[in-house]
Order: sequence, then C-alpha cells, then structure tokens
Amino acid sequence: MTDALVIGAGPAGLMAAEALARAGRKVTIAEAMPSPARKFLMAGKSGLNLTKDEPFDTFLAAYGKAAPLLEPMIAAFGPAEVQAWASGLGQALFTGSTGRVFPTAIKASPLLRAWMARLGDLGVTLQRRWRWTGWDGDAVTFDTPEGPRAVTPAVTVLACGGASWARLGSDGAWAGWTPGTVPFQPSNAAIAVPWTDHMTAHFGAPLKSVEWRAGTLASRGEAVISARGLEGGGLYSLTPALREGAPLSVDLVPDLSLEKLSARLPKTAKKGVSHWLKNGLKLPPAKIALFFEMTKGAGPLPQTEWVQNVKSLPIRNATLRPMDEAISTAGGLSFDALDEGLMLRGRPGTFAAGEMLDWEAPTGGYLLTACFATGLWAGKHAAQYSP
Repeated sequence: MTDALVIGAGPAGLMAAEALARAGRKVTIAEAMPSPARKFLMAGKSGLNLTKDEPFDTFLAAYGKAAPLLEPMIAAFGPAEVQAWASGLGQALFTGSTGRVFPTAIKASPLLRAWMARLGDLGVTLQRRWRWTGWDGDAVTFDTPEGPRAVTPAVTVLACGGASWARLGSDGAWAGWTPGTVPFQPSNAAIAVPWTDHMTAHFGAPLKSVEWRAGTLASRGEAVISARGLEGGGLYSLTPALREGAPLSVDLVPDLSLEKLSARLPKTAKKGVSHWLKNGLKLPPAKIALFFEMTKGAGPLPQTEWVQNVKSLPIRNATLRPMDEAISTAGGLSFDALDEGLMLRGRPGTFAAGEMLDWEAPTGGYLLTACFATGLWAGKHAAQYSP
C-alpha cells in the first residue's frame, strides 16, 4: 500500500507531488527515465520560457477551445504565481520585450535542482526507471529494474506527458490502456518542405519581419530555413490549421500595403522581378530565394503577379514534420473523462495533469504554465480525496 503515487517526473508531476507532500501525504514519484524532467531540461537549453507576463484574458485565450476548462486552474496558478514560485526557489527572473519570462540563469537545470531539493526536504521519494504498464484491478503495475511491481496507492496522479520526444520519456503508450483518450496529433510543429538545390545556400538563414498565414490563423514571427523545411516560433501557432489541411502562405513585407508595393513597381519592363525584389524592396537574400523557389516553373512571372506573390507567397508542398519531432501534442485524455478536480470518472482516486490532457497552446510560456497549473490542481484535489 502506498499513500500517494505520482506517475511522471515532469513539471506537472513534480508540481502534483509538491502539493500532495505539503498536504501531509507520503509521496512516491515513479519515473520511466533514469532522471527526472528530461523534456523540461531540453526545452530549457535554448532558454527556459516559464510563462508570459500579459493580461489574464489575453493569456487564457492562447488555449483556444480548452480555455474555459483550464480557466479555474490558471486563475489559481497563472503567470504571477509561476513567477513567485520560481523566485521562491531562489531563481532570479527577467521579462523580455515580448512579455516572455525567463530565469536569469536561462537554463532549466538550476531551477530543477532547487525544486528536487525542496521535494526531498518534503520527504518525496523518486523511483527511477519505473515504467508504468497499466492497472491490475486496483493495483498500478510497473516494469522496474528489479522486475515487475504492483503498487496499490490511496491516490494516484498521472502526469505521463503527451506523445512527442519519445526519447525523453513522453511516448503516449499509456493511451492504450486509459479510456477516454483522444488520438494524438502534432502541435507546435516544424514544416517539411522539399527544397530544390537552389535553397541549399540559405539553410540556417532566418526569415524575419514576415507574417505567416494558414486558414484563419496568422502569426508574425521569425522562422529559419532548414535542410528539411521551415522551423521557428512564427510557424508553431499555425499547427491547428495546418493539421486540417489549410495551405501555408507568407507575407514577405507585412508592413507594406498592396498600394505601396504597387507604387514601387518599376516603370520600365527592362527591370525584372529580381531587380525589384533586391533594389526596390531591399529584401534579404533568403527572402528572395524563397520567392523564386515558390514561383518557379511557370516561366517568367508577369509584373501583374509580383505584388500578390510578395504579399501572399504560397509555400508549396508544405507538410507538418512527424509528431515525435513536435514540441507538444494535441489530443490525450479528454476532459469529458475527468471531473472538475481532474479525477478520472471511471477510476476514483486517480487524477491526471499536464500534457497528457487534451489541450494545446502555442509556445511562449503557455505550455509550461498550464502544466504547472494542472499539476497543482490535480495534486491538491488528490490530497483531499477520500473514498
């Protein structure tokens, strides 16, 4: 018999464990990997974006259709609370020009070390290489280095992650034995584009001051030309529309109107589109290369089509990269399968949190904040549960 069991040592699981321990529960965390929070650490390598400092309604809207479901949890532990919590772990923070909040140390490892030390002081036990394999009646079963184990906890919090970056522990295998799971789909995904050799010289080049569009979604943000396609924060928020098959296009000069562009067209036919892009619009080489990559094949482009293509250049043959490469996933355990405390309706005493729930959000601090908030919510409700 175990008092409180948390499955998964990512941000949601660690937050649930802290809430349970502070409520006086004796907590065991079962983690499939050799060390905790591997995806958290990987995300922090390029700068740990903890949250975003912006008005609550604006922040909440980033969660789309899941916003009403997540609202009470984020109201209880939103951007201000995330910052106070990180500061309480001794982490100095700063807010960037876009409102994104980072530790001054940038990386995730100092915060994680302080957090694990706090959990240790609270008496939390971490079992490593314990891979959850399902249930056997009331018992939770694991494959462990010592062989199969079955644990019968008083309460359980599932925080198993989604189905991307399987090498870091989130493989979505739990969906096979957890009823109420919506199929996984990629979210915040890079774009695959089959480039011709013409683009090779521009691999690694950024595309700045652009607006990307797919369906009804638009995003002004940078992307990078890679050997496999396009990647970057400017594209990730368009994933929902791209999953539905909406075509991708880009406005190479979002600050110039059609009228202003038309006024800059050359007056003589001697000056072609290449001259206009380079000298008339002062576009950098990467933008010019992308323009020709996407308009080639139909012969010389008539001047009547120059402006329209600059303002709405179709990214032909663009597809999403595989789900395992995505930053996060949509789908997972449906909120219909959970009560207001995030307890599974079909398994009393078992709660769920984090990326394994069916919600998605763009990058920019929204993902981590919702993982913290749902983990805390599930942990507090689990701590109060009695049969």
